[in-house]
Amino acid sequence: MIINETTQKLELDYPCTWCYKVVAYERAGIEIAALEIFSERTYSLNPSNSSKSGKYISMNLELLVHNEDERTYFYEALKAHPHVKMVL
Repeated sequence: MIINETTQKLELDYPCTWCYKVVAYERAGIEIAALEIFSERTYSLNPSNSSKSGKYISMNLELLVHNEDERTYFYEALKAHPHVKMVL
């Protein structure tokens, strides 16, 4: 992974493993979103953090992506899912 200093764009060598940090109100919501979006893909889902108040929980979702379009598509699909509050 290299950041090109002239364009500030991340340059990745595909395929590569990518990790999305998914934030939601509850773990079950993240698990449902992952099952619906990645039903035919192998992925790992691991606990990350919860907010101080306990209102939000985050999990790391890691999987192999084959190109920029696929990586962006998965990001947008997660972000648009009704159980997901935010994706980083």
